[in-house]
Amino acid sequence: MKVLLVSANTHKDPYPVYPLGLDYVAAAIAGDHEVQIADMNGPGGVESLGETIRGFSPDVVGVSLRNIDNTDVEDPIGFMGSYRDLVQAIRNHSEALLVLGGSGFTINPEPFMDGLKADYGVLGEGERLGLLLDAIENHKDAAAIPGVVMPGLRKPLPGPWGEEFHRGFCKDRPHVEFYLRRGGMLNLQTKRGCGYRCIYCTYPHIEGRAKRFVAPEKVADTALQLQAAGARYFFITDSVFNSDFPHNLAVARAFRKAGVSIPWGAYFMPVGPPPNYFRLMAEAGLTHVEFGTESLSDRVLSSYQKPFKAQEVIDAHQEAVDAGLHVAHFFLLGGPGETSGTLEETLGGVEKLKKSVLFFFCGMRIYPNTKLFGLALEEGQISNTGNVMEPVFYRSPHIDAAEILRRVKSQGGGRINWVVGSGGRKTAKTIERLYERGHTGPLWEHLVR
Repeated sequence: MKVLLVSANTHKDPYPVYPLGLDYVAAAIAGDHEVQIADMNGPGGVESLGETIRGFSPDVVGVSLRNIDNTDVEDPIGFMGSYRDLVQAIRNHSEALLVLGGSGFTINPEPFMDGLKADYGVLGEGERLGLLLDAIENHKDAAAIPGVVMPGLRKPLPGPWGEEFHRGFCKDRPHVEFYLRRGGMLNLQTKRGCGYRCIYCTYPHIEGRAKRFVAPEKVADTALQLQAAGARYFFITDSVFNSDFPHNLAVARAFRKAGVSIPWGAYFMPVGPPPNYFRLMAEAGLTHVEFGTESLSDRVLSSYQKPFKAQEVIDAHQEAVDAGLHVAHFFLLGGPGETSGTLEETLGGVEKLKKSVLFFFCGMRIYPNTKLFGLALEEGQISNTGNVMEPVFYRSPHIDAAEILRRVKSQGGGRINWVVGSGGRKTAKTIERLYERGHTGPLWEHLVR
């Protein structure tokens, strides 16, 4: 069968993100099917999609929905409207079967199936698409496949795809050049699964809680492929890179042995690392540490079910800075347990985080299949019949969201390293101009103070 895989994401704030998931899906099905990828961030976008479809004549179009919205409380944008436009463009040029997938779809599949009039959907990891294609081709019952949904058919999320997953990166695909020209950033995965129980997070639902590792040598080989393709930076997309220190260290050793020479960054949990951990990571090319800090109040961290306390944040921060790394902290203010007093603890504590960038998100997005969703139901902030497809945020009953935002901006006092949200379109446009001038990577390091 001819299969066109479409990355629907066009959100570029603060920078465009390479559609890593489609590389894995393509690798899973390419042995049995003819596969082509169309990235809506790539050359021509939606405008050239009709030409792509006419030239390829797919039997199946798989659309990957990475995000539901932009998670920005100040300027919330839901993406369902743009996804409808994309599907309509596909329908205008093809009668191919439409299959939805991706992390955004897995989070809340029913509204997408209904709103986009899809023929099938694939929950969880997209490699399962191959099973659906085989069923279609052999006229078997697709409804019997774990994780495959159809209109009106609700099914539980299946277990993880497997212990091994293979990426099919190809430097010659047209959309690769788009990312190389805009910051030179490609991405990489070293494991799947997250065993943490943060109340707001969707990763355990999407990938499962059991950690499944890519062999360190295989990670290094892929990094070399990205480097050879022209990447000047890569970001490791694991939900939390340092959730398994032995594997991290093995990956770092593999990078050094293989001769990986381009800089990279990742998400980190601010927990106590082994001795010399950040120094060893820096020697393996790590330059950017993004800490999911969320709060510097132990009461709030406990409410969020974070596996660390405020002092651990300070300690991990200092170790990363002492290793010569660029450091950023991301805060989620206004969630369960937030009060005027806990906000004061956080805003007082951030003054200890020297030589860093501080990103403040003043509101916690409510997603299905999270503990936060259940809590919001109990408190009457949402209803069982409520639609959370459009951005809906949890509001602490103890402090007003506007008050949180006012105090953050007041204490920040215009400091360049205090950023509310991701910085919005103004920041994205600035980054785009810097990319045009040849700068690479995420660029937030230029805000470090």
